Amino acid sequence: MLLASAVVVWEWLNEHGRWRPYSPAVSHHIEAVVRAGPRAGGSVVLGQVDSRLAPYIIDLQSMNQFRQDTGTLRPVRRNYYDPSSAPGKGVVWEWETDNGSWTPYDMEVGITIQHAYEKQHPWIDLTSIGFSYVIDFSTMGQINRQTQRQRRVRRRLDLIYPMVTGSLPKAQSWPANPGSAALPPGPPCSCPQCVLVMSVKAAVVNGSAGSLQPPAARKNVAPSGAVKLPPPPGPGTKPLDSTGTIRGPIKSAPSQPMRRQASGTPAGATAGSPASPPGANVKTGRVALATLNRTNLQRLAIAQSRVLIASGVPTVPVKNLHGSSPVNPALAGITGILMSAAGLPVCLTRPPKLVLHPPPVSKSEIKSIPGVSNTSRKTTKKQAKKGKTPEEVLKKYLQKVRHPPDEDCTICMERLTASSGYKNPQPTVKPDLVGKLSRCGHIFHIYCLVAMYNNGNKDGSLQCPTCKTIYGVKTGTQPPGKMEYHLIPHSLPGHPDCKTIRIIYSIPPGVQGPEHPNPGKSFSARGFPRHCYLPDSEKGRKVLKLLLVAWDRRLIFAIGTSSTTGESDTVIWNEVHHKTEFGSNLTGHGYPDANYLDNVLAELAAQGISDSTAQEKD
Repeated sequence: MLLASAVVVWEWLNEHGRWRPYSPAVSHHIEAVVRAGPRAGGSVVLGQVDSRLAPYIIDLQSMNQFRQDTGTLRPVRRNYYDPSSAPGKGVVWEWETDNGSWTPYDMEVGITIQHAYEKQHPWIDLTSIGFSYVIDFSTMGQINRQTQRQRRVRRRLDLIYPMVTGSLPKAQSWPANPGSAALPPGPPCSCPQCVLVMSVKAAVVNGSAGSLQPPAARKNVAPSGAVKLPPPPGPGTKPLDSTGTIRGPIKSAPSQPMRRQASGTPAGATAGSPASPPGANVKTGRVALATLNRTNLQRLAIAQSRVLIASGVPTVPVKNLHGSSPVNPALAGITGILMSAAGLPVCLTRPPKLVLHPPPVSKSEIKSIPGVSNTSRKTTKKQAKKGKTPEEVLKKYLQKVRHPPDEDCTICMERLTASSGYKNPQPTVKPDLVGKLSRCGHIFHIYCLVAMYNNGNKDGSLQCPTCKTIYGVKTGTQPPGKMEYHLIPHSLPGHPDCKTIRIIYSIPPGVQGPEHPNPGKSFSARGFPRHCYLPDSEKGRKVLKLLLVAWDRRLIFAIGTSSTTGESDTVIWNEVHHKTEFGSNLTGHGYPDANYLDNVLAELAAQGISDSTAQEKD
């Protein structure tokens, strides 16, 4: 029992088994629904207080967070902390991620840091609570004790978490206050999420599908999409299971606590059915729902989830209760809520788990790749090529056109029969000269081609702006770094008959050179070393050999603006896709992917790298 006062922090369990706190604003919102009791419906729509949490609903009966667009269920809890600790003062400690955003520490970690900060300690070692980090208050930095990597931390003020007073149990069922059941109902919310949840609750409480069909039809056949619920059985009757067979007495069903078995809950975490709001109708409803087989329960859930599906929630493939056919994920979650309320076991699929890296590999298990020399390769700063002017480079690829056609130059969009639209002076080239590229035959102002070449990498190559045909050897602006490659004794999903080629790219931060967007300005290198994977098949080795050519030509990475984080002056991928997930494909950058090897060969060919260049060393 907790005595006196405490602050309430609502938390959810992540895939690593850590309880993560909701923000103070979200905790206040959840707490308000809890204190309102059954009149609030027993469900919390998190999007009402934080738009970023729009897909999430908390079902207070099962104490689970339900994501509508994926069907994922995660346990939640209502935890209590000392009012004099960080959450009671509105203090939040956060660390900076690789993309520059800020993430709050787990509540116990934040409280430990705040306690040391208030005691004016110069630093705090978090090893005692299971984290290999040191927080240095003088620099406001987090230091990894093993790697010595540092991150910024910050302390900010937010709302104070909700307060409670009196004697409270550590684990509460819903409603928190039994007396709240007698309060008059408040006005219901009319958003699609609340309409759906409230309609499901109504079906459970009423013990029939009456809300789904007109009164005249209730005594006869239920209309399409609805389920006619049988009347509550008498004291001596026995329910039917999903096959219609009598299995056992009904009298123990409403009185015994039923356990819900959901594989979406992390291993080791189970959620028992909490106490129901008082009222005889609830028991009757559960008895009535318990007599339905799984097919009828699913049909009831289909009818109840029409509102959500109609509101645009996307359909993604998840396994339904029978095993394999695709269903709407919201339907799977609502079916789980219905069956849990009925005291029936629920079996939803476990949410997919991101598997970035293979199992640990010892040094003795790492092997070189047959047919590929060495196990690593480095690039250095670009060495400027001297002695050739742009005009001399283009002369190799162009044929002069004495009588140009009456059409547009696709670079300046002026007629070829007129002068180039570029205004910057090119003293050795007349603006009205026209040339034709020798291989593809496309025609441009020579003045425009010189300007395009000067704005590029100036590496002696030229790429047709119309058809992308490459003349010469195209190189890039990849900063200096190292590429390692070797075999590991594990198979990729979709390639069970071969081992795996692991590629490790390492690029440190540095200063941009003359070929980069902002010469002299520093650039960042986030997420390195980056691990990538190929199957050790014939085609996989072919891709590796071509990637080595691309690395030597500095075409794998570039410096620019990240499309995922928006950060500028940082190292980014350069149009040759890599697989960075070893054992999953949740982000589209993993396996299985039957078309990946062919796709990356096409991307390399677009950079001028094909079979004929596999043995080249530039």
